[in-house]
Order: sequence, then C-alpha cells, then structure tokens
Amino acid sequence: MTPQILAALIAARAAARPVTLATRLSDGTQYLLPDPAAPKPLREAAAVITADEPQTIHLGPETWFLQFEAPPARLLVIGAVHIAQALAPLATLTGYAVTIIDPRRHFLTEERFPNTRLIDAWPDEALDALAPDSRSAVVALTHDPKLDDPALDRAVRSNAFFIGALGSRKNHSARLERLAALGHPPEALLRIRGPVGLPIGARTAPEIALSVLAELVAARHGVPLGFRHA
Repeated sequence: MTPQILAALIAARAAARPVTLATRLSDGTQYLLPDPAAPKPLREAAAVITADEPQTIHLGPETWFLQFEAPPARLLVIGAVHIAQALAPLATLTGYAVTIIDPRRHFLTEERFPNTRLIDAWPDEALDALAPDSRSAVVALTHDPKLDDPALDRAVRSNAFFIGALGSRKNHSARLERLAALGHPPEALLRIRGPVGLPIGARTAPEIALSVLAELVAARHGVPLGFRHA
C-alpha cells in the first residue's frame, strides 16, 4: 500500500466515508475507490456491489480483490418506547449503530438504553442533522403523529434504505393521508413500511422488535418477503 492510499484510507475512516480498496492480484496494484483514475470497468463493477464482505471479481484477464471500508449501517429509532428497548440491543448485535431519538427526556435515559446513542431533540430536527443516507434505516415507534409524522416526512425525503412505522393499518392509512398533504407523492409514500414488522404473530415488545429487525435485514439484503433460503 502506497503512502498516498494509506493516508486517503485513514482520512476516509476518520470521516466515516465508505470506500473500497481494490487490489489487482497479479501485481498488487491498488486503488481506493471511488477514484476517477481507476480503470473504468473496475469503477463500474465496484459501484454496483452492495455487499459489505470482501469479494474477488474477474474483469477480463484481471482478477481484483475488493475490500470494503465503511462505518456500520445506522438504525435511527423514533421513540424511546418499550419496543425500542428491545430493538436497540438486537440491532446492535447484528451490526447496526443505533440512535434513539425522543424529546421526552423522562423516557430517554441511559438506564433504559445502555450503551446507545440518545438524542433528545424533535425528530425532524434530529434527522436534519443526522442526514439519513443509503446505509441508514428509520423506524418510527411512538404512535404519536406529533413525533412520527415529522420523522417520516424527513425520512421519505432522504436516501434511507428502509423506512418503517408502527401502528394499525387504519392508523397507517391516516398517516399516509397526512404525509400526502405535505406534498409527498404516492410513489414516495410507498417507501414507508407500515405496519412495520414481518407477520410472525408477534405480541410482546421483544417479539415485535424481532419482527421489525427481520424486515429491516431482509430489505437491506434485497430479499423479497416470504423468500426462504434452500
């Protein structure tokens, strides 16, 4: 690794910016992607790969080893509720950086959410600052339109790969009407999964959290609902 690539890699890590280190196995030539100086086929191939695991790809006679460097995917949870208490540790175990957002400070405590990032701001203000990207999921759990609606408004305007909201089908329908009144077209509102969570008959807070996380993981990996691995 050249000093220039090493310095760029360190800078990317410090800025939490995802990059890919590409190494040509025949001679050790390396590029830190994205890099306009890299061969076009390599840039195009790396741009469409979404998995986080290292991969070996073949481009004509050349073989490249791709090693991904990225911060953990984020889960931004709206509402310091009981389901969030169960969801936070489950999501952390699966590799997500969890943030709980709730202006109600009496719910948002370290005792209820140990080792978890807590933000006691209004959800729209928090999401404006956090800027959800394609490695971010937003899940609204409060059932309170004053908190959930502003969060979902911001989430739909973002590049979040997953947006979910808890609530009955009737409540979700009313929620979509309110968001449509804010100017969101129907196709944008289809991004909101509601009621969020796979239909596994969940009743308790931990079971509901598990159903939410399962749907989130399936969405991240592009697995259609109902698909089962052989």
